[in-house]
Amino acid sequence: MGTVRPAPWRRAAVVAALMLAAFTFNTTENLPVGLLALMADDLRVSPAAVGVLVTAYGLTVAVVSLPLAHVTRSLPRRYLLVGLLGLLAVASGVSAVGGVSYGPLLAARVATAMAQALFWAVMGPVAVGLFPPERRGRVIGLLSVGGSLATVAGVPAGTWLGGHTGWRTPFALLGALALVSLVTIGVLLPSSRPQDGHSAYGAAPDRRSFYVVLTVTALSVTGFFAGFTYVVAFLDEVSGLGGGAVSGVLFAFGAAALAGVTVTGPLLDRFPRATLAVPVAAQAVALLALYATGDVPAVSVVLTMLLGASVATVFMATQSRVLQVAPGRTETALAANSAAYNVGIAAGALLGGLLLPEVGVRGAFLVGGLLTAGALAVVTWPGRTGGKAEAGDEGAAGGKGRTGMGRYRTDAGL
Repeated sequence: MGTVRPAPWRRAAVVAALMLAAFTFNTTENLPVGLLALMADDLRVSPAAVGVLVTAYGLTVAVVSLPLAHVTRSLPRRYLLVGLLGLLAVASGVSAVGGVSYGPLLAARVATAMAQALFWAVMGPVAVGLFPPERRGRVIGLLSVGGSLATVAGVPAGTWLGGHTGWRTPFALLGALALVSLVTIGVLLPSSRPQDGHSAYGAAPDRRSFYVVLTVTALSVTGFFAGFTYVVAFLDEVSGLGGGAVSGVLFAFGAAALAGVTVTGPLLDRFPRATLAVPVAAQAVALLALYATGDVPAVSVVLTMLLGASVATVFMATQSRVLQVAPGRTETALAANSAAYNVGIAAGALLGGLLLPEVGVRGAFLVGGLLTAGALAVVTWPGRTGGKAEAGDEGAAGGKGRTGMGRYRTDAGL
């Protein structure tokens, strides 16, 4: 964020506020899944209509990420983040107002999705710009912890609270959390031009490597959601686990995801390639092994946890990798990766649904594993990179091979 960095306590507070905002956005996105029955009954719509609130959210993020990142590329990040968090707070407030019908609720969800699409594009460069270049990966790891906590704590807690106080209460609380992040960032984040500082551009720009990352994101996410969208049916029909046990397995999945990003985050700067290839391989193994041995309950539990630890880590690693190899402005490159992720969600769920009548829920996990294996082949294919700063794995994130930031500012690409 310029040559002069804020005091350490201010940097820590801003990162904490961004982590809280990531937690709030992710919880808001997925909370209707846990409150589906309550919302459907209160709004007098079908459960499928409530499901549209989640589907429309993901599709909006996929469609608007790149255009919004491009349109807002010159806006100061402090003002932009304050505006995005303000939109999240207002939309959450609309969702919490008693008597609001399905139409305004859907509009509030779309508005929140637009804010989230841009938030994920800019929060990484903002956070890493507060620290030296060699700490990019560790900062991205911290932000990923905030997002992963939504799965482990945010959605379960919101579901519990909604069940005891009404489904609108969790949205009111999420709006309050958005305001906490807004005030912290508005007061403590320095104002500067978004193109200033090392985080505005890739540490080792490489267009080919960037497209490799996008391909890995799309394939791995499509593979994951082709199977995992129907994991409840898999654990019930194939593994023979009851309803209570399935809930416990899903909690273990979320806990494993949090553990995965927590352990891997500090390694992103030292091993940028391995921290992407290893979790992709683990995801492929988990999906294929679930297909082969998912009828053994204990094995299916362990493999589901392995799947959780790997899928969250894959997205964190791709985000960190984009910050290294982005061929132009990093927020636009991150927006492209976010779009690829959300396209993968929609494509995976659709593919799995089409496969179910033909190959069953077990076959959907097989197809998901094969797609992830394809992602692994892409990321490990020899000669995939050409960046000078990537002669070795360690230290690549430091960007030592760069000859000056100015040469990248005129890049006409992403």
